Amino acid sequence: MLVNTVRRYLRCTGMRPTSFGRRTINDPRLVDDLIAGRQPRAETVARIEAFIAAHPEGMR
Repeated sequence: MLVNTVRRYLRCTGMRPTSFGRRTINDPRLVDDLIAGRQPRAETVARIEAFIAAHPEGMR
């Protein structure tokens, strides 16, 4: 699940959820919304996955 991938990324990198949201899709509430059940569009998922792939620092 995307939310689990994002949570793991945040845990591994130490990035704040609001920073992640701003850097990926310019939405500081992104992580909170995902946790609350938001189902992002395929385009948004692709942007999030591309960001994580391009910035893997700390991921194992």
